[in-house]
Formats: sequence, C-alpha cells, structure tokens
Amino acid sequence: MAAEGSIGSVSNDRYSFTTGAPRGLLSSAWLRRTLEAWDQRRPELRADFERLIQQPIHRAAIENLLESRLQPAREQAGHERAIGVALRQTRQVVFAALLERDVSGLATLAEVCSVMTDLAEIAVGTAVRNAADELSKRFGQPCDAQGQPMDLLVVGMGKLGGRELNVSSDIDLVLIYRDEGRTAGGPMPSIPCAEFFSRVSRAMIQLLDPVTEDGFVFRIDLRLRPYGDSGPAAMSLPALEDYLVEQGREWERFAWLKSRLIADTGMTHPAQRVADHAGLTAIVQPFVWRRYLDFGAFDALRDLHGLIRSEAAKRELRRGGIDVKLGRGGIREIEFIAQLFQIVRGGRDPDLRHPSTLTTLAILGARGLLPQDECQALAADYTWLRRVEHALQYREDAQTHTLPDAPEARAQTAQLLSLSVEDLESQLRVTRQRVAAIFDALLRPSQLDPISPATPSDVEGLPDLADPAESPQLLARVEALRASRRWGAARPETRAVLERLIARVRGRPQSDDPAAWVRLIDLFESVLGRPSYLMLLDRFPAVLDRLVRTVAQSQWGSNYLLLHPVVLDELLDGEVLKPVDYARWGQELKDRLGQIPRLDGGRLPDIERQMDLAREAHHAQVFRLLVQDLEGRLSIEHLSDHLSELADQVLALAIPLVWSQLRNRHTADPRFAMIAYGRLGSKELGYASDLDLVFLYDDPDPRAAECYAALAQRLMGWLSSRTAAGLLFEVDLRLRPNGNSGLLVSSLEAFGRYQRESAWVWEHQALTRARHCAGLSSIEPWFENLRRELLARVRGPAELAREILDMRHQVAAGHPNRSDLFDLKHDRGGLIDVEFTVQFLVLAHSAQHPVLLDDVGNIALLERAAQGGLIAPALAEGAADAYRRYRSLQHRLRLDDSPYARVPHAQVVNEISNVTALWHTVFGAA
Repeated sequence: MAAEGSIGSVSNDRYSFTTGAPRGLLSSAWLRRTLEAWDQRRPELRADFERLIQQPIHRAAIENLLESRLQPAREQAGHERAIGVALRQTRQVVFAALLERDVSGLATLAEVCSVMTDLAEIAVGTAVRNAADELSKRFGQPCDAQGQPMDLLVVGMGKLGGRELNVSSDIDLVLIYRDEGRTAGGPMPSIPCAEFFSRVSRAMIQLLDPVTEDGFVFRIDLRLRPYGDSGPAAMSLPALEDYLVEQGREWERFAWLKSRLIADTGMTHPAQRVADHAGLTAIVQPFVWRRYLDFGAFDALRDLHGLIRSEAAKRELRRGGIDVKLGRGGIREIEFIAQLFQIVRGGRDPDLRHPSTLTTLAILGARGLLPQDECQALAADYTWLRRVEHALQYREDAQTHTLPDAPEARAQTAQLLSLSVEDLESQLRVTRQRVAAIFDALLRPSQLDPISPATPSDVEGLPDLADPAESPQLLARVEALRASRRWGAARPETRAVLERLIARVRGRPQSDDPAAWVRLIDLFESVLGRPSYLMLLDRFPAVLDRLVRTVAQSQWGSNYLLLHPVVLDELLDGEVLKPVDYARWGQELKDRLGQIPRLDGGRLPDIERQMDLAREAHHAQVFRLLVQDLEGRLSIEHLSDHLSELADQVLALAIPLVWSQLRNRHTADPRFAMIAYGRLGSKELGYASDLDLVFLYDDPDPRAAECYAALAQRLMGWLSSRTAAGLLFEVDLRLRPNGNSGLLVSSLEAFGRYQRESAWVWEHQALTRARHCAGLSSIEPWFENLRRELLARVRGPAELAREILDMRHQVAAGHPNRSDLFDLKHDRGGLIDVEFTVQFLVLAHSAQHPVLLDDVGNIALLERAAQGGLIAPALAEGAADAYRRYRSLQHRLRLDDSPYARVPHAQVVNEISNVTALWHTVFGAA
C-alpha cells in the first residue's frame, strides 16, 4: 500500500504487472480464489483486471466497464438477473484492481475511497433506475397530487455521503420522494406512490445486496431512515420534515451531517430534480446546522461515543483482536473530533460543513480551533488507520475492522501494509494512544475553546451582584420565572441547569444595583427554549462571568442580549477581546451570504435568509465590541471607529447583493454609491445610531434613474426591515437634495447642480461630516472634490453667522429640555454648540485655511483652527476636552439605556463653561 504522509502522495516504486504475479496474492485469499476462477472460466474478467491496474481508476473507466456488460445483459430474457450479474462482475473487477494497486503502492487513500464511492454511486444509480423503469411499465409513472412526475431520491449517508467509502463497506441509504400521490399511465391499476417507491427500494436492494455465485455488489442498510426498521422504506419530503422537526434526535444530526444525494430514478425533468434536491436541502440543513454555537451536541456526542466504545470493548473481550474503527483511539474517534466541531460551529461557519474528515481537520488547524500540530497528527493517523482497515478487508473481502489475535492473520495484514508484525503492532499502539489522548482531552470542554469548564473554586470569581436574600424584587422575579409558560414547557434537565445557574451566582456580596439580578433572570428565561445556551453557561464559568459582568454594567447590553440571544455564542470565543480585520470580516460574510441555498430550483435567492444572516453577523460583532468596551479595552473614539467600519462593510456588501436581485437591472455591476453624513460620516457612530445616507449614481444609460431608484428602495428595505433576526440599521435619507420631497437617488450631475445652486447653508454644514462609505469607488474622489469646493467658497462671516445661529435656535426649539438636568447634546454649552462652532469655522475660513477641509472630526478641526490662529489654543483645548467628556457621558448613559443623555449641571460645570467661552468668542453673545 502507498506509504503516505498525506493523502495525495504516491510511491514511485511501480510494480510490473506483466512480469510477475500480483502482490495481493501473497496475503489476500479472496484475490487468489477470484483470479483462479477467472483464469478457469472468465478470462475476459482477468483481462479487464490487468488493464485497470495499469493506471489510476477513474469514474469513466468504471462506467465503461459496467456498460460493456449491461449492453448484452439488457438483450437477454430475464435481463434483471443478467443486470445483477453485470453489476457483480464489475464490482469484483474494480475491487480486485484497486486491491492490487493499493498493496503495490500505486494508489493513494484518496484514490481508494474515491473509486469505491464512484462504484457505489454508479451501481446504486443503475439499480434504482432499472427497478423504477421495470415497475413503471406495469404501474405507470409516480405523480404528485398535481399530476407531475416524481423521482425517488437516493441519499447517501456516512462514508458514502462523505466520499470516504472503505473497500468492503455496506452503504447507508435514505430514500426520499417529493410528496404523496399515485401512479398514472400504466396497464395495471394505479397504486400509491409510497407503495411504488417501496417496491422500487426492494427491487434495488435485490439487485445489489444478495450474495450469489458472482459475489455481491454492496450490502444495503436503510436503518438510518426515520423510525429505523419500523419506518417506511421511502418517505416523502413533508413526512421527513415533520419527523426531523418533531422527533429528530441528536445522533441523527451526526448521521445527516454527511448526507448527499447520490442517485435518482431519472423520471423527471432535470430542472425538477434540481428543485427536489433544493427542497431536501432546505429541510435537512436547519436540522443539522443550528444558527448558534450548539453545545447541546457536545453531551450527545459524548453519550453516543460512550455507547460505541463500550460495545467495541465488549466485542474485543469476546472475540479478541483490536477494533481499529470503533475501539479506543480508532477511526471513529477522529471522525467524531471533526464532526463535533462541525455540529457545534457549522451553523455559523459554512466552511466547516465539508463532508470530508481530512478537509475538516485542515480547516480546524487553519482556523486555530485545534492546534495545528494536533490536526496534522490526526490527519496522518486517520490515513494510517484507514490503510489498516483496508488491509483487514482485502484479506477476505469482508466487512471487518478488527485486527485478529491469530498470528497468521496479523502476518497477512502486516504483509499487505509492507510491514513486519512487530512494526504493525507498535505503530498501531502509538497511533491509538495519540488519538485517544486528543479525543479525551477534547471531551473536556477546555479543549474546545480556551475557556475552562466549571469547578467549585471558579464560582468565587464571579462579579458582585445583589444578595437575593435581601431583594424582594429578585425573589418575586424567580417565583414568576418558575410559574411562567416557558418554565413549564422546558425539559426537567433544562430547568435543573437553570436552577444550578441561579444558585451559582446568588449570594454574592451586596451591590448597589439589585436590578442587575432581575435582568439576568430575564435573560435566563428568554433562552429557556434554547437549552444549548444554558448548557454553555453551566459548562463554562468564564462565559458566565462575562455575561454577569455585561448584565451588571449595562442595561442596554442586557436588552441587546434579550433581543439577540444568538450573540451569546460570541462569549465563548477565546478571541472575543481581540481586534477584528473588518475587510476579512466583510469578505467572509459575503462568502457566507453567497453559500445560502437558492429557492425555486436555484432560480431565486433566499432574500430573507440573507437578511437574517447579515443581521446575525452584525449583531455578533457589535456584541463583541460591547464586551471589549465594558472590559475597558476601547476608548469611545476607537469604539466609534470600529462601529463605523463595521457599518461600511455591511453597506458595501448590501449594494451588489440587492442589485443582483433586481429583474430590470441594465448592467452587471451597479454604478452606484452611498454617501454617509452625520455620525457615520464623521466616524462617530454609536451602538444605536441611525445612518444618515445619500444615494448617488454615475450612469448615462437612459434606464439608470429608474433602476437605481428601485435599488434605493430595495436597499432601504434590506437595511431597515425588522426580520426574525432583528433590525440591522435605521436609515435616514432626509439629507438628500430637497429632503423628503426629493428623489431617493441623484445622478452626479443633479447632485452637484443642487449643491452649487440650491442648497441651504445647513446642507453645507452637513457636508463637513460627509464621506463616500460604500459603492462605486470612482464616485469617491468626485464627491470629495465637490465637498471641498463647496466648503471652500468665500462667504461673508456675518451673514454665515446669522444663518448658523438661526439654525441653532431651530434645533433648540425642536428639543426643549424641561428637566432640571443638563442635556449633553441639545442644551447651550453642549455637543451641538461645539459642532456648530466647528462648522462655522470650516465654512468661514477654509478658503484661506484648506487644512480645515479634511473630514478628520471635531476635535482635530478645533486643533487645526487654533494652529491657524482662528481661536486661542486654550479655548480649543478646553472645548475639545468638553467634547470628549460629553461623548463619554453620553455613551455611559446609552449603556444604561437612559431615554435622555442628561446629567446634573454640577457634573459638567467646567465643560459647559469651556464650550460657552468658545461660542461667545466665535459668535459673540448670541
């Protein structure tokens, strides 16, 4: 067999098949018997064997070999038996050739698995179509309630689904059809489709499974279907969906993880087959892949593995030998390692849904989810153990995974691997020990992520919350929880986990915010229907620690978690406190959006799922920033930079995505851009800030105005609609030309003309905080040049001051403050006074001081105005400090979910004085 350090390597030590006996004869009794029988009775099979072993075996070679036997078989009376013979002879030739290529060092594990998978797909496809064709001659075609023909879909599970089939494996199949109906058009009375497809399944199995004088094709196992042996052989898509939703068990998620459509009866149009496949995918994917990190699967896998390992150990005790598949440190444990990460994380990371074990291990290493050296070791061990498994099966073409104790059997197996018995036993021992060690460590949650599982001492480190014994409010809330409908609907084990969580964090030293406890119980109750989250909190104390800290420090954060509990997954990420590469984040989200299955046979995008996924990704990243914020890792300026960049990325991917969904688009790529104003324009975005946007296009096509107006409307819906995943952004378009009465989107020419000829002073004030944020890149320099041109106009200072003061009075009148508190934004001496002062300085003086034209933010512009001699440095510094202080207080109030950004005057008396002094210096006593 090929000495493989990886799956793709092939030995160069070729064996000459024309000058010596096949090497497989040395240790495979099956090959000896088979070649002797061919030499005596079927020399053409021996010739096919000699031809196949000379080069890698491709799918086309298998198809040609089978077709050369099917053609005469179809012409025989009783041709079904002849078809069975043709299938068996083809399988024997391919198996024999693959055996010889493998033990001679010419075939990699990839070739072996690929050839066996191709052979199974070809055999099953031939058998199921032949069975359906024969039955349709009697009963007619199976049709749904609308009279449309239906196919039987053959789904390969396990190693067949993952294209990892071993050389003497049975094949796990599930048989599906579109819907209930009856046959039509046959000479015999119509029968229900369920009966028709049940007959097809029996006929297919009869062609493939029984052992005859020509051997067998594949052993067929249908026990992975819904209800197992007690269920119907074939099931409709609606019945499958009902079963998976209502009764699907955790182990079945692992079974369906590798599911793949491998064949059908070929009775429908190709487009209909695509639609049927899409319907199947739409049912299976939500069952297997959860939208949140699914730690409920963790215990399910541990239980499943415990049963398998126990049964394997019993067999080893009864029969002796070493089970290289199911035993400790065997193949199944490596597969479980890959599948555990797939089930837990695959709902959020589509790259982890690959059915190949080796590919998944490579992704885990590249992502740092498992140490790279462990992934490489597991890949090498998997390859080695699969080679041992194949050697065991080559001896007698038997479905065995056990290395016997018998010396002769061990010697034969070692010889097939080109090893001594001692080396075989030693390498097998080392390999199994290494795999078992990694697997056992993984089942301790600390290895799944860099956060350790709970121990009693860990609980002592939780942050302070109010002592519940002294909080009637809390006691009432706990009693309300236990009386709630959600509590009653929860499973007993889920309620036990929640009681344990409450007990774990109660009794903390007294805090000045007992309401934090109530918020925590609110959150616990909101996720009662998702027990995986409670299991996560129960298992990982550091996650619970961060959660309690978030709830205690931020009312807004608590509400955000209640609205978007899926973001709890982010707490488990060991890199939650590390900075994010937003360009990479945006590309990964774009890739994930592109992988969402399409609807209506692939013709239509699943817009709702795209919108949900974008919202979930954005919410998750906002929550990561919230955690970093509460941990003191971000200044308010850096937080705003992150939130603004995050918004830019979402807007950038939304434009082409929504454009692709327009039926009347006139060009492949939209010549369209978004201009950000206000908080996003100045990169001062907060957690819940609206986006002030203006839409522009640069396209001379006569259809452009209509197309881009449709795009703008769709974008508004895509960004602002509230879906099951929540809200993405509130968008405000009132800063566009002519405000609410104006067009949604403007051409560059129209926008430039409006700004030069019709815009009010306040609209040019808004330009001081405006920038291109997404879309056609060539619009960015055009807009920036226009912005600088308009801001640098020569204006009379007195008239400009009157215009800005008038606007300031209008803003104040629109936001009256009848409280005794100081409104950080709207009151005189607050944030708006700083902003209006800076805007006046820009509009009045940038013609002589072009450094004021840059969109660098209010604090930097104050500094530049001072450097230009427009204001005293002390005034600039005092106003800048006040601006920072106001934004910090405003941010703190936002975290507390305060309805107004207001504080006692005494708390900001110095800041009010500094801003007022700047205002009076620039505008006089106005």
